[in-house]
Amino acid sequence: MSLRTAQRASLVDQVIDQLKEQITSNSWQMHAKIPTETVLAEQLGVGRNTVREAVRALTHAGLLECRQGDGTYVRATSELSGAMLRRLRTAEQLEILEVRRALEVEAARLAATRRTDADITGIEAALAERERAWERGEPDAFVEADLAFHMAVVRATHNLVLIDLYEDFSAALRASITAAGTSLNSTLNSTYIPHEAIARAIAVGDAAAAERAGHACMEHILIALTEEQELSL
Repeated sequence: MSLRTAQRASLVDQVIDQLKEQITSNSWQMHAKIPTETVLAEQLGVGRNTVREAVRALTHAGLLECRQGDGTYVRATSELSGAMLRRLRTAEQLEILEVRRALEVEAARLAATRRTDADITGIEAALAERERAWERGEPDAFVEADLAFHMAVVRATHNLVLIDLYEDFSAALRASITAAGTSLNSTLNSTYIPHEAIARAIAVGDAAAAERAGHACMEHILIALTEEQELSL
């Protein structure tokens, strides 16, 4: 996607909209470094001050992150994701997992009643990648694959609000796991928790079984986290 020369009037707002479009369309990938002020100003046909104001606004919204002496990076794909990221950075791990449980358990229940053949294929493919990541002993890849599996389940609900909400939440959760380092990451990987029951219940259209399986998986993680916190006291 190419940037367009901005028109007159409300230049900052126009630049904000165009930069935001670069982010939401994935022209600028997550964690990617965006062009410098000088380059953006030339592409947009505006002054550097206008670009600076727009970048500052998007930084305040949580979509961009300015790193002193390094540059500006994409931090989130939407204002909601940016807001979640800020909140998750100060949240307790137990709080984060409780919210995740609420979203994922309901998603499993809805997916069982609304999934299509394509959804089932996507869920099974995501589950297989999750298994491979575990077998390879790659914690970071496993967390990514686990989130991808649950995202596939959420998409099978065909609830657009839930899909958007979980996409933003999972993006913030991923960043939170990275920031937390070994603590939350080790909790999510400390014990293997099979997800076949979730996939199987969704595939056969058993909403009650899907809900139970989703709840059981999250309870395992919550129990592991609670025990870890008690040992650290």
